[in-house]
Amino acid sequence: MNERLTSSLRKLRLSGLAETLEVRLHEASGNSLNHAEFLELILQDELLVRQQRQIERRMKAATFREQKSLEEFDWSFNPSIKKNQIYDLATGRFINERRDVLIFAPPGTGKSHLIQGIGYHLIKLGHIVLYRSIFDVVRDFLHDEAMNGHDRVIASYLKPDLLIIDDFGMKQLPKRSGEYLFEIVMRRYETRSTMMTSNRPIEDWGKLLGDVPTATAILDRFLHHADIITFAGKSYRLRNRTENSKPAKAPTGSKKNAEDPKPAKAPTGSTAEQKTNGTN
Repeated sequence: MNERLTSSLRKLRLSGLAETLEVRLHEASGNSLNHAEFLELILQDELLVRQQRQIERRMKAATFREQKSLEEFDWSFNPSIKKNQIYDLATGRFINERRDVLIFAPPGTGKSHLIQGIGYHLIKLGHIVLYRSIFDVVRDFLHDEAMNGHDRVIASYLKPDLLIIDDFGMKQLPKRSGEYLFEIVMRRYETRSTMMTSNRPIEDWGKLLGDVPTATAILDRFLHHADIITFAGKSYRLRNRTENSKPAKAPTGSKKNAEDPKPAKAPTGSTAEQKTNGTN
């Protein structure tokens, strides 16, 4: 492929096409493709590259804690999780319906993995997703409020098609946290979807926020169009500890020794030895 053609493709920002053009030229020649078939192939290459780059940009902007997928989730460990229900969320139907999602489950049961996996699938479908823990939310507002940047940070929370707020209920939150969360929920209400996870019942939210009226106002809006998903189960992170916590097998003869224990021999020269030997 000549340099002038390569240079023109770069200037037109057709780098995906440029990367595969040499292969496609040989393919067209070897398979006697007509002009329309050849053009369709090279345009598909460019579109695929652009789509992949867009996914990479959106994944980076989503600020996931880890890149997780639903395919790698261990569904067998916790049978109480309804796989079909989770995959239905991954279709994005609830986003189109402007619905919210609240997931209740104990720590370690896979909440964070699942919501990040759902978010990843939704990004591949073309949605804009933002993932933040509740602690990130509070820090973002406290920092930008001090820097007089409240409008900027609230705009970043209102833009995504799906806002994921993870870890609510891990501990009591700082003062004014309820105000920040309420503004997010109120301004996204019936316009954008929000997904939250919590390991505490809604009755405790007022205590966690330190503001019962604000917690009530948050739940009033958030739960109005929300799907509530609840599951139980053991902690996946502690599975190895559970398996390794079995009592060690006793050495041969230990049972007999346990049933008929012999007194320990006193150290040489000790008072106990002297009494045993009748000496003072």
